[in-house]
Order: sequence, then structure tokens, then C-alpha cells
Amino acid sequence: MEKKIILYLRLFRITQWIKNFVVFIPIIFNGQLFNPVFFQKTTIAFFIFCLTSSTSYVLNDIIDYPLDKNHPQKRYRPVAAGLISIPQATFLVFILLTISFLITLFFSPNLFWLVLLFILLHFFYSIFLKKKPIFDIFAISFSFMLRTFAGEVATGYHVPIWLLLTIFFGSLFMATVKRQAELKISGKKARISLYYYSGHLLDFLTYTFSTATIIAYSTYTYVEKIPYVETPLQKLTHEWFPGWEGRKLLMITIPMVVFGIARYAQLFYEKAEGEQPEKIITNDAYLIGTIFLFGLTIILLIYVL
Repeated sequence: MEKKIILYLRLFRITQWIKNFVVFIPIIFNGQLFNPVFFQKTTIAFFIFCLTSSTSYVLNDIIDYPLDKNHPQKRYRPVAAGLISIPQATFLVFILLTISFLITLFFSPNLFWLVLLFILLHFFYSIFLKKKPIFDIFAISFSFMLRTFAGEVATGYHVPIWLLLTIFFGSLFMATVKRQAELKISGKKARISLYYYSGHLLDFLTYTFSTATIIAYSTYTYVEKIPYVETPLQKLTHEWFPGWEGRKLLMITIPMVVFGIARYAQLFYEKAEGEQPEKIITNDAYLIGTIFLFGLTIILLIYVL
């Protein structure tokens, strides 16, 4: 029984659920992370997208079965390895999709349309978009945008445009590095779209999207003020530092973002990693430390000082 559960968890790719934490961005940067009402709503949206993501992964494994079983790494996936049959996987897609839709309709009818769009995007990605260069990485980026919009719809809190562009360009950067890693490690046979990519093009896209991410985030920290939140040290801070809330203090997090991008690129160019972004983020000590420091700084600036 335990082995069966582990098998299904592998099929659902729960390690990639980390991507769905993007739905928390609206409440984090609007000073509502510790508001129990909005935190609960965002958490529900998070789990809805975890179910929806797993649905798309299982669907992708069904569609890619002929290719995955000959892939050096993907052949060990439950469907490609024959541990879960195509009919079983198809039934799971139906069950997961039904549960996702029912929970979403009960929780927020407006969110239902985003979930439906997310599923359709991944469906067309699996059968068509992933075979087309440029379109494939933009589809991945749009999936992150939909997750962000889900956080907005669930809570009603808006994400500033420059922060939204940061997510857009940042996800394009990670998707491009993933394609580079696949091309370098597994060759053009790893996926059809790689036949139309060249190393020079992917290098250009990597430079472009990494630069755009840094510019977008830097502009966000300069343009946007820290949201007003009643904090434990608020009176003391305002007494010692008049006009505290008007200062561009979020700009001190820019070096962390730059370092994170540089380290991510280093892991690809020097260590040939990048094929599985979720593993890089959760296994590299420098990236983990940078993300922790970034998160801690954001919490201190918005919710403590």
C-alpha cells in the first residue's frame, strides 16, 4: 500500500507543487499574509492549483508516453515505466479534474474560469505548443501568470504591473534555462521543439529574460511603496525614522534577486543542471539561503518594521 501511494505521488509530481506558491504573491506584497481570512482563501486556491497541476502532469504523461519510454530520465516515470497503465492514468485525470472543478465552483465561481483556462493551456501545451519553439516557453510563463491571477481573484488584492512583469520574465528565464539543459544533457531527441532551437538562440533568450527580470523587479521596488501595515515596531520606527513608509526600502532586496539569477545560471553553465528547476531550487544551499534571506527581508520590511 505504501509503495502504491509513493507511486501515485510520483505520478502527481508533488515536488513541482512548489510552483503554485506563486498564488501567495498578491497577499504577501499587499501586507495581508497574516490576515487569516485572506490566508485561508489563498491556501484553498493553492491546493486547487496543486490538484490542477497534477491533472496536467498526468495528462502530459499519457500524451508523451511513446517518447518518454525512450527518454533516459523520463522512462522511469510511472506511466512510461508501465507501473501505471494508460487507462488507469486516464481515469485519474477524470477524477482529479472533477474534484478540482467541484472545489473551485464551491469556493469561487470566478476562479473556475482561470482553472479551466489553466487546464486548457496545459492540454494545448501537451499536444501542440510544446512542439513549437518560443511558443513552448511562453506557454510555461503564462501558466505562472494564471497562478498569480488566481491569487488576485481569490483575495481581491492586485499585483502591481512591474511585479507581474517580474514573474513573467523570471518564468521565461527559468523555462529557457530548462530548454538549454535538455539540449545539453539529452540532445535534440529530448523533445521535438529542441530540433528548432540552437545554442546561440537559447543563450540570447537567457540573457534577454534574465536582464528583463532584474530591470522589472528593480523598477517595482523603486515605483511601489511598502504597503501600510500595523506592525509591532511601527510607532518606534516612525519616531526614529520619519517618512519611513515613503522610502524605497524594498530596493535592498535587488542584490538578492540578482545573485539568485546569477547562481541559477551558474548551476547550468558550470554544472550542467537546470533540467528540473524545482530540484535546483530545493537542493542548492546557496539558492535556498538566498530565497530565505529574500523572504525574511520582505517579511521584516512589510510586517515587522
